[in-house]
Amino acid sequence: MTTAKHPVIDVAFVRDYQQRIPFVSHLGIVTDALGEGSARLSLPVAPHLVNSFGSVHGGVIMSLLDVALCTAARTLHPDAAGVMTIDMSTSFTAAGGGTHLLAEARVLKNGRSMIFVEGEARNADGELVAKAIGTVRARRKD
Repeated sequence: MTTAKHPVIDVAFVRDYQQRIPFVSHLGIVTDALGEGSARLSLPVAPHLVNSFGSVHGGVIMSLLDVALCTAARTLHPDAAGVMTIDMSTSFTAAGGGTHLLAEARVLKNGRSMIFVEGEARNADGELVAKAIGTVRARRKD
């Protein structure tokens, strides 16, 4: 299915693409759903992802949000060679924990190559863990 402006990206395509990113595979991030300018991802909480307090390390949460923001942007730029973060600001509101984290991201404004995005990470029970806002760039294929 395609819209007049943007072809819809298949979740299987995104999962395959992300498997070619060793860090994303190492963390275990999974793309669960995509929409036009949106993405929902999950991350199983493994013992090696926690900090000394037993909660998910902040860097892991930021990485989940980073991948979610870029994935949402990529839905509007399926022919790009990739999408990279230019700037991201994250605010933490609670400790991450439980069995898994969920991240949802959406495009706020789409440009030819610069895309403004926002997202949030939540514990499995829906508790807000962190919010992020950022600018990402779609890199054209050479």
